[in-house]
Amino acid sequence: MTTEWWRGGIIYQIYPRSFQDTTGSGTGDLGGIAQRLPYVASLGVDAVWISPFFTSPMKDFGYDVSDYQGIDPIFGTMEDFDWLIASAHELGLKVIIDLVMSHTSDRHSWFRESRASRVGPKSDWYVWADPKPDGTPPNNWLSMFGGSAWQWDARREQYYLHNFLSSQPDLNFHNPEVQQALLDMARFWLDRGVDGFRLDVVNYYFHDRQLRDNPPLAPELRKADTAPAVNPYNHQSHQFSKSQPENVAFLERFHQTIAPYGASVVGEIGDSERGLELLEVYTGTPGRVQMSYVFDFLSGTDLTAARIVDVFDRLTSQAPNAWPCWAMSNHDVVRHITRWSLPDAAAKAYATVLLCLRGSVCIYQGEELGLPEAELRHEELRDPYGIEFWPEYKGRDGCRTPMVWDMGVNGGFSTSQPWLPVPHAHLQRTVVAQEADAQSMLHHYRWALGLRRKHSALRGGTMTDVAAEGPVLSFRRMDDKQTLLIRANLSDDEAGGLMPWQVQIIEG
Repeated sequence: MTTEWWRGGIIYQIYPRSFQDTTGSGTGDLGGIAQRLPYVASLGVDAVWISPFFTSPMKDFGYDVSDYQGIDPIFGTMEDFDWLIASAHELGLKVIIDLVMSHTSDRHSWFRESRASRVGPKSDWYVWADPKPDGTPPNNWLSMFGGSAWQWDARREQYYLHNFLSSQPDLNFHNPEVQQALLDMARFWLDRGVDGFRLDVVNYYFHDRQLRDNPPLAPELRKADTAPAVNPYNHQSHQFSKSQPENVAFLERFHQTIAPYGASVVGEIGDSERGLELLEVYTGTPGRVQMSYVFDFLSGTDLTAARIVDVFDRLTSQAPNAWPCWAMSNHDVVRHITRWSLPDAAAKAYATVLLCLRGSVCIYQGEELGLPEAELRHEELRDPYGIEFWPEYKGRDGCRTPMVWDMGVNGGFSTSQPWLPVPHAHLQRTVVAQEADAQSMLHHYRWALGLRRKHSALRGGTMTDVAAEGPVLSFRRMDDKQTLLIRANLSDDEAGGLMPWQVQIIEG
């Protein structure tokens, strides 16, 4: 792979808690990932993205970091991580780790020192603000997890900002020392051999210095892409609480830090209003972020041929130089099999289309097995997001249940009670069962991934003539070696000379 392996590359996302348990704890671990890497490599992907495994109180399951340079004991040790890196590289896989830099856990030593005094060395490392004269929060900003984005702290008699849980205070990126500490942290992991980073909520780093109120958002403009429809977060236009212009300079500093290592970055842009605009700003200019994903294919809106055309029309007009990273499922959204009510034939068609699009691609563990969303009872939930908004929004646990490997205990995931239950329906779709079935979803993903690797035009070529005729999507992929015409019937009726859910690829 070239140094630009990411351009058109395929990234396989691993949620470590749910991949493979090797210790009998009921929770997946780094050793389990290393053990299963030959399977991942057999799919034909280029890299693995591993969700957070840092030391954490796990209020948000690792996205609340209390030590950026430590491995949480539930996942193993630094030696296990080194083994994972060595195993991946031996198999020709790059390793991308998830950096959560917009906020930390309230148990991080930085925050403990910051909240201790208004005049200490780290007093300005987090976003602190005095209350209004009536004691209420300094502005109207809302948390993604519901309610005000401000939490009162009796020690400092000030509010601190938290865009997510109140136990996830936001770092103050306007402080150069904070930026430097995070850049040093990135170097620490690069020196251990990682090949790049997935930057969690990459547009949330900076806030408006003046703490101006966010304006309301008209009901007809509200989208439930980055927050569920029941969340009042959707009622605001988040002009001042995120996506600030200062972010660009930091991303350039971050790129300068990782460039000597040849590392790559995929960002997560969480902005329903400005997603494509930010995709252009962050990835369209060299020296910032190589690729980033937005939520167009992660929303609940059915992915029809017309919708795909609309997304690419907007991409062409709003982000002509951007490099997107497409995903249909991940650890934060309902699995697309359930979200779009797809039968297996449809899921295979969408997988083929996804792997023919211009851009890079993320595949979420279990997607290649066609796993549906798990239905969990309220008492089985672990996700604070789902618990807060139940039952209208059931949270993210349904897409985070353990991987199913075989028909053994708990699908071969763990010999103990898993941290989330293994759905009975998933046991009909294990890796072992699908390996034995030549028509399985697993073998189809391998074929589609092989198709992309075989054709250079699919990895890095241009994409033109994107059109929809009823349910039939068509587009061309082209480079200096070949031209491909892709036609896909995204319906369960015959259309355009194609059988239901048929994808036709014509060379020349």
